[in-house]
Amino acid sequence: MTRPPVSVAPKRAPKRAPKRAPIGRRPAADPASAWVRQPDVPEVAAKASVYTARLTIDVTPALRGRIKMVAFRRGVTAAEMLRELLEREFGGDTS
Repeated sequence: MTRPPVSVAPKRAPKRAPKRAPIGRRPAADPASAWVRQPDVPEVAAKASVYTARLTIDVTPALRGRIKMVAFRRGVTAAEMLRELLEREFGGDTS
């Protein structure tokens, strides 16, 4: 019995990883770089310790939209605006 001819792939040279250049020590961070990399700490965390009670009210979607639009125009959050409103209305009077 005769064997059919076998095709043999040509031998390839093994792939070598490119040589890496040595890297020196990382330079010490200057204060400006450390400040830039510092995570932002929201002001809400500081205010959250003052506001410990949560108040939930039901409003219509239209009223909610108006509240949010007015707050946006004033450059504050709806929560900040409503806190100020409630403080004006109920905060100063102890009766």
